Amino acid sequence: MSLNAVSTRLPPWLIKKIHRNEVSLGTKEILKSLDLNTVCESARCPNMWECFSKRRATFMILGNICTRNCAFCSVKKGLPSHVKKSEPSNITEAVGRLNLKHVVITSVTRDDLKDGGASQFARTVYELKKEYSDVVVEVLTPDFRGNADCIKIVAESGPDIFNHNIETVNKLYKRVRPQADYYRSLNLLKFIKDNYPAIYTKSGLMVGLGENRDELEAALDDLITHSCDILTIGQYLSPSRTNIPVAEYVHPDEFKRLEKVAFEKGFLYVMSGPFVRSSYNADQVFNKKCDKEEV
Repeated sequence: MSLNAVSTRLPPWLIKKIHRNEVSLGTKEILKSLDLNTVCESARCPNMWECFSKRRATFMILGNICTRNCAFCSVKKGLPSHVKKSEPSNITEAVGRLNLKHVVITSVTRDDLKDGGASQFARTVYELKKEYSDVVVEVLTPDFRGNADCIKIVAESGPDIFNHNIETVNKLYKRVRPQADYYRSLNLLKFIKDNYPAIYTKSGLMVGLGENRDELEAALDDLITHSCDILTIGQYLSPSRTNIPVAEYVHPDEFKRLEKVAFEKGFLYVMSGPFVRSSYNADQVFNKKCDKEEV
């Protein structure tokens, strides 16, 4: 896998139908009316209109400006806005209006805040659980700089799934995630499982950034060693010319191979495919994982 950019022309398996219809536009309008951010829009997710057409969205709290400068991400960087006190209640209202049964809450990274935004995660989870006790709540958090007190604040609010993406292999961190640390991210997952064993742990990897098979499989081993239950693997697609270019468009057969390898290594559930993202069909991932556990 080369680090050089590939052709900008997409292979046929990466051509996706746009599901812009009355339902998807209605979903977008609900989110807008409640002044809510989504990672779907901020990260220019290729699945956005498909998910909106199913009345699904991944809520992004703590504003839409990130304090970090990851090379793969299109979320705005700079000086973040103030934390909105109405955010948890607005998300709770959106969950009701969209009739969501599985809610994913993520955020920009807020290194400017003393607790990294952990208390806003907790307030959102508490409010959701209070209003909808049967809803599955998944948090997809930043690393909180490895601060155990911040991680505890989120974990003790009662999420069903704690997701934190390592994103790429160790070798590429300085280029792809210069303000993050590979082992800090792995240790966050292990901390959750060691201290809150009832919470499922989850992480995600992108491929096509210049990694090779051995490095990918080493990352899978590291995730298993650090107590990760659920894994997503998807194709990196550069969201703009200012982001790191794609090094390779990985064939769907390789995604199938990676899924098989990951299951063999011990993950409870794996979703692997070109358009897979951390929260893509997250409800299906969780339900299938539960079915697999019960067998």
